[in-house]
Amino acid sequence: MLKIFINPGHDMDLDPGACANGIREVDIALAIGEKLKRTMEVIGYPCQLLQSDNLNGETKGKPNVCATANNSGADIFVSIHCNSAANISAKGTETLVYSTGGKAELLAKCIQAQIVNSLNIVDRGIKERPDLCVLRETSMPAVLVETAFISNQEDAYKLMYRIEEFANAIARGITDYEREII
Repeated sequence: MLKIFINPGHDMDLDPGACANGIREVDIALAIGEKLKRTMEVIGYPCQLLQSDNLNGETKGKPNVCATANNSGADIFVSIHCNSAANISAKGTETLVYSTGGKAELLAKCIQAQIVNSLNIVDRGIKERPDLCVLRETSMPAVLVETAFISNQEDAYKLMYRIEEFANAIARGITDYEREII
């Protein structure tokens, strides 16, 4: 079984992330991450969860998420976020990777397909983001899941009321990925 490192995006004290439609990204990401962890552990996958945005060392008492993940022995890294845009009509899900062509892209495709099919949400695809620290500085296949747009009213409703479905879709994507790499 894969060992999974789950990183709900942002930090309760330092950075709540995007805020719109009466919700905060940090809260939604944590709720999805905690549900994902419980689900994966019930079916036998060891998981570690850390919500921390401190990527520049252990200042303010917050652990460095990339270093913690790299030292955890995890096989995969899944960071969970909500997207936001000035254009409130922007909606859908996308999964980000450092670069295409490897195991991270396969993991991203598996998770993306499950979210799109399970939640009937716009498919914004897999995108390369080599500028993101959590994708660049982790030593295992890593993805950043932009679950939906917190700034879009329809997507925000899904984020508020379909947390379990997001978590279960990510879980199925992880198990799909494991079947692919065996």
